[in-house]
Amino acid sequence: MEALTGSAGLGAAAEAAAGGAGERLAPPLEIDAVPVLPRQARTIRDTGLEPRFVTALVVKAMHASGRTALSVLTGRLRLSVSVVREVMQHLVAAQQAEVAYSGDSDIDVHYQLTAYGQRAAADYLLASRYAGPAPVPLAAWRAAIEEQSLRRDDALRVTPADLQAVLADDGLEPAVRELVGAALRSNRPLLLFGPSGSGKTTLARKLARLRQEPVAVPYAVLVNHEIVQIYDPVLHPAPLASRGMEERRSCDARWALCQRPLVHVGAELTRDMLELRHDPSGGLFHAPPQLLANNGLLVVDDLGRQRMPAGELLHRLLGALEQGRDHVAVPNGPTHALPFDASLVLATSLAPESVLDDSCLRRIGYRIGIGPLSEAGYRALLLRQARLNRIEPEAGALDYLVHELHRRTRRPMLAAYPQELVQRIRDFAGFAGRAPRFDVDSVAQAWSSLFGAGSLPIPTGDVR
Repeated sequence: MEALTGSAGLGAAAEAAAGGAGERLAPPLEIDAVPVLPRQARTIRDTGLEPRFVTALVVKAMHASGRTALSVLTGRLRLSVSVVREVMQHLVAAQQAEVAYSGDSDIDVHYQLTAYGQRAAADYLLASRYAGPAPVPLAAWRAAIEEQSLRRDDALRVTPADLQAVLADDGLEPAVRELVGAALRSNRPLLLFGPSGSGKTTLARKLARLRQEPVAVPYAVLVNHEIVQIYDPVLHPAPLASRGMEERRSCDARWALCQRPLVHVGAELTRDMLELRHDPSGGLFHAPPQLLANNGLLVVDDLGRQRMPAGELLHRLLGALEQGRDHVAVPNGPTHALPFDASLVLATSLAPESVLDDSCLRRIGYRIGIGPLSEAGYRALLLRQARLNRIEPEAGALDYLVHELHRRTRRPMLAAYPQELVQRIRDFAGFAGRAPRFDVDSVAQAWSSLFGAGSLPIPTGDVR
C-alpha cells in the first residue's frame, strides 16, 4: 500500500516538504504498554478463535519450518506458550506431531510433524496458505477501536498550547490557528483549501503530531473466515520506549503497540483501493487505507483529482464515519461491515463548490482557507528554513526577495517557496564548490531557476 502520494511541481509534495524533514513524528513518548494492550490469551478458548483454526495455523507453521522450537512457534504465531502447548498436546495425541528434542527447561522443546501431520498440513494449505500471526476476532477489533476512539467524551483534547507548539513556525495567522483548533476539538471532518503550495498538506500532516498517545493495533483480523492484515510497520510506528517491558509478557502479542496512524492518500486513489485487496501468495486480504487509519488521521490530499468523483468518495467516507463502519467488498465476493473511526482531513487546491455538492459541504464540519502568508510570517518561515540549513540570510537579500521579487512580480508569498528557494541556493553552491550564501545574487539565481529566466523584474536600483 502506498501511503504517501507524489505530485508534480510545487503541489502536495512541495507542501509536505515545506515543514522540513521529520515533521511526521514527534519524539516518541515513554508510555506504559500494559494498560493499552489486551491481556494475553492463556487457552485456545481465550483467543476467541475456533480450535480447528488455531490448530491449522500451528500445523502450517510447522510444515514451513520442519523441526520447530516451541519458542519459534509462539513468536511466529504471536500466541502464548500455553496456547501453543495446548495445541501440541492434541497434535501429539492425534499422532500428527511428535517431540523431536527436549531440553532442560519445559519450554526448550522442538516438535516435528509426522506423516499424518504432513497430510493434514497439505489439506490446511489448500484451504488457506496463511501461516502468520494469529488474527483477533472482528468483535475484539471493533471493541478496541471504540475504546481508543478520539470521539469518546473522556478522550484527550488538543489545547491551544499543544497547537502552538506544533504550528509555531508555520506563519499561520492567529485566526486560522483558532479555526484549526476548533475543528480538532469538534472531531468533525476538516477541509483545507487554497492555492497549490500554500502549505495545506504540511498542515494536515502536522495535525498527526498532536495525537501521539499509544493505541493497540492487531496484526490481523478474522472476518467471516477471511484473514485481513491490519498492521503496517510504516503506518503504525511503535513508540521508542515503553515502561514495563517485562510485564508485556502478560499482554496479547497478537496486538502491536503503536502511535496513532497517519494515512495519506492523494490523486492516485481509485475505487478499488477502498476495498479489500487479495494476496493469494500470503493467503490473506490487505485492508484499504481508510481502515488502516482507524484511531488515527486520514488525509485525503488533492481532493477532486482522484480517479473517482469527489462527491462519491466523500459521501462514502462521511457516511462511514457517521455510521462507525464502512462496507468494504472482497474482490468478486461479499461485502463486510468493518469498523471505521478516524479523523478526516481533506485538502484541495480547487474551489470547494466546484468539487463537492451542497450535501457534502454541509456534512463537512469546518472549511478553512489556507492562502498566502503575511510578510512577517513569510520572513519567519524563510529564516527558519535558512537556519535549518545553517545559512544566515543577509538582511538586504530578504528585502530583495520580498519587495523586488514577490511584490513587483505579484507572486504570492506561499509556504512552499522558502524551503524550495533555500534548497536551490544549496544546490547551486554545492555545484560551484562553495559554501551557500543567502545574498541577493543567490536569491535571484534560485528564483530564476524556480520560475523561469524571465521571472526576474527589471532592476530599479541597487538594493544591496
